[in-house]
Amino acid sequence: MVLSQVRKKLLGGEFADVFETLYGLGSHHHQTTRYLLALEEFQRYYGVGDERDISIYSSPGRTEIGGNHTDHQLGHVIAASVGLDIIAFVAKGEGNNAYNANNGIRIKSKGHKEDIIDISFLGMQESERGSSASLIRGVLAYFSSNGFKTGPFCAYTESDVPKGSGLSSSAAFESVVGAILSGEFNNWGVDPVEIAKAGQYAENEYFGKPCGLMDQLASSVGSVIRINFANPKNPEIRKIRLDLEQLNYSLCVVNTGGSHADLTDDYADIPSEMRGVATALNKKVLAEVDETDFIERIPSLRHKHSDRALIRAMHFYGENNRVKQQAELLESNDFSEFLHLVRESGHSSFCYLQNVFTTKAVEEQGISLALALTERFLGGVGACRVHGGGFAGTMLAFIPVERLEAYKAEVNYVFGENACTPLHLRQYGGYKLV
Repeated sequence: MVLSQVRKKLLGGEFADVFETLYGLGSHHHQTTRYLLALEEFQRYYGVGDERDISIYSSPGRTEIGGNHTDHQLGHVIAASVGLDIIAFVAKGEGNNAYNANNGIRIKSKGHKEDIIDISFLGMQESERGSSASLIRGVLAYFSSNGFKTGPFCAYTESDVPKGSGLSSSAAFESVVGAILSGEFNNWGVDPVEIAKAGQYAENEYFGKPCGLMDQLASSVGSVIRINFANPKNPEIRKIRLDLEQLNYSLCVVNTGGSHADLTDDYADIPSEMRGVATALNKKVLAEVDETDFIERIPSLRHKHSDRALIRAMHFYGENNRVKQQAELLESNDFSEFLHLVRESGHSSFCYLQNVFTTKAVEEQGISLALALTERFLGGVGACRVHGGGFAGTMLAFIPVERLEAYKAEVNYVFGENACTPLHLRQYGGYKLV
């Protein structure tokens, strides 16, 4: 669709239905303004003419509903895409007089410098480590090495997935790059799971972060999904219906403002300690170790492994079993018992996994404080738990809709304006609007 038509449709409210689908009821006016501003910046930055064919893509952030630190042990997870996303306005490079493609990909993200990638050279560059350029190059490299087509394009992106919120802004970015490549050069023929694998590859090999596949799958596949990582190259994925609006509940993340600086070792210690226990039992990961065998071997394991490592292994088994039960409860519409297991998950993460605060700075316990305030506020209804990797950042809460505004006011009073973000559970992953 040509740019002038896209603008006309936006101004005429013709995207209202798709906006309500992606972002929830009442989102139309805000998203229309957001898209129009992004379109204006896209045209201004790249000089794209009104009659130039363009496309629009969206990829969501994600939330982890069940399975805290189970994915890297090839366990089970429940994750979901959310109504906070990254949008991209795109023009293919072929025949584009608006900019000199030079066999390259150019992506300008709002608030950041432009990334320019030469698609004739897709080897990892050490100077790009930890940058968005490394993620783009890594996704391109995965596509190229797996027989998918790539090509030049320019794109302007705008994201409302807050960094440091535990909603995986990096996975959303990787997913939108993969969606663009699939839609523009492969006739939308690249499976969302492959796009997720491309994102993980980029993050592991090019960006330099040893993440699992959960974030990318939730962003690329979309909806509420149960993931079984027993076969990590081809994880088993099943969609689960969870209509919180019908249940009169709101799902929120609370950003406590904690810094993730210097927490790399804290994050790395969890999978390292769990794998260490598995190795002592002649397996690679805990999912391959029988729980009963592990329990029986605890006395001998204590001679070589810390008690913390053993307690974290116990968390894995409990959490992995909880995810299976949670999925069954959601499928049978037993939301009350599901919430009970969310509370159990939070207790296990705090006491056994021990990822709610870092021992490097025990005086800083924002998540602990947020959990305490939330439990006090809820008084036994709803549920809350640490969200994502932990140690700093966010917690997750299921709040009755009639108490949402009061809850937001209380936590925002403590942690600052907009600390609490209600989430719309989105039914689509990577998505092409036009």
